[in-house]
Formats: sequence, C-alpha cells, structure tokens
Amino acid sequence: MNKSFEEADDLIVAISERIEGLKLETGVVLCPPFLYLELATDHAQDAELAFTVGAQNCSEFKNGAVTGEISAEMLAHLDVEFCIVGHSERRKFFNESNETIAKKVDILLENQRIPVVCCGEVIEERRANRHFEVVEKQIKETLFHLSSKDFESVVIAYEPVWAIGTGETATPEQAEEMHAFIRQLVEKKYGTEIAYSTYILYGGSCNAQNALELFSQFNVDGGLIGGASLKANDFIAIIEAAETVISEK
Repeated sequence: MNKSFEEADDLIVAISERIEGLKLETGVVLCPPFLYLELATDHAQDAELAFTVGAQNCSEFKNGAVTGEISAEMLAHLDVEFCIVGHSERRKFFNESNETIAKKVDILLENQRIPVVCCGEVIEERRANRHFEVVEKQIKETLFHLSSKDFESVVIAYEPVWAIGTGETATPEQAEEMHAFIRQLVEKKYGTEIAYSTYILYGGSCNAQNALELFSQFNVDGGLIGGASLKANDFIAIIEAAETVISEK
C-alpha cells in the first residue's frame, strides 16, 4: 500500500522504459494496488507487453453484496493475469485461513487467472524447527485439492515471514532447502514433470544485492519482490540478476 497515483505512474513508466524492447527471458509481473491496475495494464499494452500485471489480492466471493471487495471476474475484465493470494500480511492482519485462500485459488482458476500462492513460517515456528511442517500444511490445504491440470496454472511463493520488511533474509541455503522441500511435496502429489515445471518464487527481503545469489539456487525460480520494487533502479537490477542466472543455466 504505497505510492500516490502520480508516483505509481512514474514508477511504472521508469520500469517499462528500461525493459521495453529487450528480449527478456525473465517474466516480469507488476502487482500494484487495485486503484492502479488499469494504469498498469495500459502501460503494459503501450510497452508491447514487456511486462504483465497482477493484483495483490482478490475476494473469495464471486460477486454480489460484498461491499469493498474485488472479484476475480473484475480482474479478468481488466486483463490482470496474475493475483497474489495468501500473503503473510493477509494472514496476519486479516486472519485469512488456508480454507479462505483455497477458495480464492479456485475462483481465480475459474476466471483463468494465475494464482501466486504464498506460504511461509513465522520466526517462532522456525526456531521451534516446525517450518517444514507449517509450510507443508499450508501447501496441502490451499493447493492439493486441485486437479493436475489446474495445478499447472499455479505459481508458489515461499516467504519466510521473519524476513519480510525486516532487512533479514533467509540465506541462499535456507531458501534452497525450503524450495526443494516444496518441490518434493508437489512431486509426490502430481509427479515429476509438473513439479519441475512449477515456478517457486522466493519472497523475503530479496533485493538488488542478494538477488543473484538467491536466484542461482537450483530450486529458486525467481522472486516475489517487496520493498525493492518501489525503486525502479533496484527492481531493474533484480531483473538483470534473473537474466544472468537464466543465461548461465
């Protein structure tokens, strides 16, 4: 929940100007607040789709008397392709449960949008060595009701909650360990082909300085970028880190 309309416009323009015309292998998705979604999709079209657009949340309800909510159908009509669900801040401040997140996943898939489904542990769970248990429960209860076909349209984002907005970052080894664990869960449920075609992003104070090392891990397929996305130069540096890793892999 950042930026005035004018500031958001300036940021999107600065990012799009830097990547327009480049033949990026990296997929770039901008996820602004609801009020700026149409602004972002307009710029995406002007930039010849150098990036796509996602929302930060959606309603678990289809439509109707749910004042203040934004439906997946509304997002679809705005050409918003992605939607983040289950972010740790939604869980913390709005008491979103795994059941609620699963409903949002279903309604996004019904509207042919791509859910970016977040999972991750808080510091107490990490210290108690329960992080694998917690993430497994989140993954199973939000995603494992899906058919194989529907699951192929899902992106997973691991966000160690203790590393969001704190300046703390999971070490590359910690990130790789959890991403490998998540991929193994997916493999057991849906098979090897789907497991290794599923994007698993890292979100937790990923920035211009640590992106290259994080993305170089075998099971880290990209980043869910927070504060570093609010500065065009930093965000571009992260995209460049992803491009470097892709070229080396």
